Amino acid sequence: MRPAAHREHGVEDLCAAGTRLYERALHEGRIPGPDAEAAPCLLDFGLLHPSVEDLHWLEPVPPAVALHRLLRTSEARIAEERRREARLTEEFERLMRVDSRRGAVADAPALRVLSGTARINGAITEAMDEARQEVLCVQPNTHYNTARGAEAQVVAMSRDQALLDRGGRIRTLYQHTQRHMPLVHARYEQLRGDVEARTLDEVTDRLILVDRTVAFIPAGDDGLLALEIRHPAVISYLVTAFDRLWRLATPMHPQAVRQPTLNGVTPRQRAIAALLVEGHTDAVIADRLGMNVRTARVHIAKLAATLGSDSRAQLGYLIGRSGILDQGS
Repeated sequence: MRPAAHREHGVEDLCAAGTRLYERALHEGRIPGPDAEAAPCLLDFGLLHPSVEDLHWLEPVPPAVALHRLLRTSEARIAEERRREARLTEEFERLMRVDSRRGAVADAPALRVLSGTARINGAITEAMDEARQEVLCVQPNTHYNTARGAEAQVVAMSRDQALLDRGGRIRTLYQHTQRHMPLVHARYEQLRGDVEARTLDEVTDRLILVDRTVAFIPAGDDGLLALEIRHPAVISYLVTAFDRLWRLATPMHPQAVRQPTLNGVTPRQRAIAALLVEGHTDAVIADRLGMNVRTARVHIAKLAATLGSDSRAQLGYLIGRSGILDQGS
């Protein structure tokens, strides 16, 4: 049976066969040349060398001598790496000076992943502390339906008021279902300054835009991951999307005019009707409109009664024939 081929390895990972043979050579003073065929690494690393007196024998190099030589080789390699680091640093420092002259922010990546509630809140607070102009927010109902969301609002109050005190403004979009939430009303009873809120049937996921330079959006469903965005093109896109939603939204204050019913169908029922026509389930409709499933089903039942529907399939047909979606546009 032929012995297995010797595998290549570094001197710091001397193979078992090589270690045994080297120890034997140190004990005996020399070994026959053919014995080293199973561990050619000993010759490659200079741990064995031919005997001057008889070239058929191999003698071991003292470990201290071998170690010193190998370390010198390693030190030379490290020195070359350091010289390479110095050359790279010198070159890129020059390039960074060029970059800084055009106003780039060297220490702010275009996209950063934030992990954990503490780090997310810390990054938002840091951006808010530097804000001077405005903050644009989208706060879906699901954000307030968790203990974490309520705690986040407590943290947000002080930093929001600090921005308002500096002369900044805050614009926030909510879902219609949040218009009468005590937590939301308490927020606007306490804040003083240029602050305004509006509502829509549906909004995007949570969004915070600070001074139109940095944005924060969720990066997962559990609220423990977020993206910090500083890319100008992405920021511009998000600002445009917010502005368009803002113009479509209804101001949230006691004096806001309540939208009238059309043919006995309320605005909330029209929003549900639009989603029913698209084929969504009760659970999806409830989630998108920020209400629980039971409430959504109550509205669906009232809509069916108003249109005279006896089944889910017939309801979709009657919604299309009634024209209530066209009237509500």
